[in-house]
Amino acid sequence: MRTVIVVSALCVAVGCGTAGCGGESAPPDRTAQAKVTSRQIGVLAPVDAADTAFTYDQSAAPAGGRLELEVMEGEGATTVRLTVELLQPDRGYAVHAHTEPCGLTGTDAGPHYQHEVDPAATPDRPSVDPAYANPQNEIWLDLTTDGQGNGSGETTVPFVFGDRVPSSIVFHEQPKTATEQGRAGSAGGRVACFTAPFR
Repeated sequence: MRTVIVVSALCVAVGCGTAGCGGESAPPDRTAQAKVTSRQIGVLAPVDAADTAFTYDQSAAPAGGRLELEVMEGEGATTVRLTVELLQPDRGYAVHAHTEPCGLTGTDAGPHYQHEVDPAATPDRPSVDPAYANPQNEIWLDLTTDGQGNGSGETTVPFVFGDRVPSSIVFHEQPKTATEQGRAGSAGGRVACFTAPFR
């Protein structure tokens, strides 16, 4: 059985003004000024039953795992928050935004989304240059679940989306994303994918 709920909202979080903060002006808070541009919720299902949330390895990403992705754009920055429930307990997952929607195989999601695209990367040789494959130019949401398989990852990147936006979130088999030269952005095989438009 598939359960997919998609909610798109435009709302402005209300920050604390001068009058409500003891009379002193606070510095601008990008989070408080951000607006929710997308909220996507899905439930992992096997490939033959999935339409937006795919598990390619049920031992690592069990069917029935619940995913929620929230995207908030502010002034010159974007915050992305991923919350998961009922995945493998006490396990780390390297998680990244990818350029294409999920499909029947993990490779269908394409390479990592990069704000500034590595000119040396090709479809057969994805970017592993830390000048481009890094958590300021890509969207990394590495997380570790608790004993019930619940967890969350959040990042704020110093850009907002233009004509290009990510199309999916991919869970990798490694618990953390590599950062060294020649392996930057690498995290092993793709165990699950969530098609989640960021706008």
